Amino acid sequence: MIRKMEHVSIMVRDMDQSIRFYSEIFGFNVRLRGSKSDREMAFLYLESQPDMEIELIQEKTAALKYSEMGIVNHLAFTVENIDETIQFLIEQEIIVTSDVVKPTLDGGRMIFFHGPSRELLQLVEKVK
Repeated sequence: MIRKMEHVSIMVRDMDQSIRFYSEIFGFNVRLRGSKSDREMAFLYLESQPDMEIELIQEKTAALKYSEMGIVNHLAFTVENIDETIQFLIEQEIIVTSDVVKPTLDGGRMIFFHGPSRELLQLVEKVK
C-alpha cells in the first residue's frame, strides 16, 4: 500500500524567514510555494533526496494561529491509489478525518487520518 515517506509538515510563524533558514543553513530548495485563502505553503527538498520533502505551513487566519503545540503537524505517505488505500483503512477500522478526498496544491489528492496515539497522518496520491 504505502510506496514511500512523502513529507513532514511544520507549522511556521514567518514563511520567508523559514524558507531562508532551511535554504541557507541546510541547503534545501523550494519545489513549490503557494497560497490558499487560509494558509501559505511551501515544499522544500534536498538535491540528494528529492522525493522526501518538508512542507512549511503558515496560517493566515486569526482562528488558526501558530501554536507551540503541534509544530510538527503531520506525517505524509505517498500511495498509488488513494481510494483503494482508504478502503483498506476502513476495513482495518481506521477512521479517516473527512469523507471527502481533497486536492493538493500541485493537483494530486489527499486525505487525513489518525494513528493509534492520535498522531495526524496523511495519504497523498501524486498527479500521474
